[in-house]
Amino acid sequence: MTQTKHSSLVPMIIIGILFFIFGFVTWLNGSLIPFLKLICDLNDFQALFVTFAFYIAYTTMAYPMSFILTKTGYKKGMAIGLGIMAIGALLFIPAAYSANFLIFLVALFTLGSGLTILQTASNPYIVLVGPTESAAMRISIMGLINKSAGILAPLVFTALIFSDLGTFTNGTLSTTDLELLASKLVMPYLIMAIILTGLIFLVLFSSLPEIEFEEEEENSDKTSIFHYPQLILGTIALFFYVGVEVVAGDTIGLFGQNLGVANYTALTSYTMVFMVLGYIIGVVGIPKYLSQEKALTYSAVGGFVTIIALVFSSAESSSISTLLWGWSSIATIPNPVALVALLGLSHALVWPSIWPLALSGLGKFTAQGSALLIMAIAGGAILPLIFGQMTEIGGDMQFSYIITIPAYLFILYYAIKGHTVKKW
Repeated sequence: MTQTKHSSLVPMIIIGILFFIFGFVTWLNGSLIPFLKLICDLNDFQALFVTFAFYIAYTTMAYPMSFILTKTGYKKGMAIGLGIMAIGALLFIPAAYSANFLIFLVALFTLGSGLTILQTASNPYIVLVGPTESAAMRISIMGLINKSAGILAPLVFTALIFSDLGTFTNGTLSTTDLELLASKLVMPYLIMAIILTGLIFLVLFSSLPEIEFEEEEENSDKTSIFHYPQLILGTIALFFYVGVEVVAGDTIGLFGQNLGVANYTALTSYTMVFMVLGYIIGVVGIPKYLSQEKALTYSAVGGFVTIIALVFSSAESSSISTLLWGWSSIATIPNPVALVALLGLSHALVWPSIWPLALSGLGKFTAQGSALLIMAIAGGAILPLIFGQMTEIGGDMQFSYIITIPAYLFILYYAIKGHTVKKW
C-alpha cells in the first residue's frame, strides 16, 4: 500500500463500524433458522438453506465485486455494498407479510451480496494499515467488534421478536399465529435498512483513504493469483474454517430446540461469547506472546479435541454446562450444546491468522487474492447443508458434528506447512 498522511486510526474506526454491521447481520441467521423453520413449516435440512442462501452469495459475487472495487475504488465500493444490503433488508418486509421462504432466501442472498463487497474491501485495509506481523492482532480487534454484535443480535431479537417461540411447534401454527409471528420482522428490518443507508453517507464523506497496490519486483514473474500456493491453500483452509464456524454458530439453535432447551434462539450469542474471549487472547497475545502460525495451530487442535468431546458427551446437563452456563438465564444446557458454544474459542483466531499468511507477498494481486479468500466463505453455505442432510439421514444431530473433523485437520496442515509453500 502506498504511504498516506492519514493516521491508521481513521480507517480502523470506520472499518470497525462496518465489522459491527457484518456481525449483527450475519449472526442473526442463527436465530432466523429456527424461526423460519416454524413459520415456513420446514425440516432441519430445509431450514439450513438460510445459511446456504446467505453464504453462497460470497462465492458467486466475490470475484465480480473485486472488479467493481478496481473501477470505483474501495471507498465507493463500500458505499455500493451498504446500498445492496439496505435493499436486502427491505426485501424482508414482503417476505414477512407473505411468509414465503423463497423471498426470505432472496433477501438473505441480497444481504450476503452486499456484505461480499464490504468484506472484500475491508479486510485488506486491516492487513495493510500496519506491520504484517501484527495484522492478526488488528483483525482480532475487528473480530471483537464483529462478535460483540454477534452476541447482541440474537439476544435483542430473541427479546423483541422470538421470546414466545417456545409455545409453538411445527405444524401447529394457525393462520393468525403465522401472520403475527412473521409481522414481527417488519419493523426491525426497516430500521436496519435506514441505518445501512445512513452508513453510506458516513463512508462517502469520511476521510477514509484509498489504498493502492504495487507489484513487488520479486513477484514480477507471477502473472496470476494461482501462482501463489499459500493463497490457494489458505483459501481452502478458510473454506473449511467458515464452514465449521457457521455450523457451530448457526446450528446450535436447532440443536438446542431438538433437545428442549428454553430460549434456543439466543444460543448463538453464547458461541459468540467464546469467540470474543478468543479474540481478546489474540489482541493481547499476538505477536508479543503468540505468532500467527502458533495461534492457528492451537486453534485447529482445540477444535478437533472439542468435537471429539462433543460427539461422545452425555446429553444430560452436568458440571461442564454448569461451569459454562451458571450465569445464564437459560435453565439447563446439556453438555453437547455447551461444547458447541465452546467451539467459538477455537474458531476466533483462525480468520485473523489465515488472512495475513495467505496475502503475504501478493503485491498488486492483493485485491484479487482478497476476493478469492472471500469466495471461501462459501464453506458457510456447504458444510451446514451437509450437516443438515446427515442429520436427516441418520437422525442424530449430535453425531453429525463429526463432519467437521476433516476441516480442522486441513487447517492444522495449513498452520504447520501449507502457509510456507511458495511454489507448486
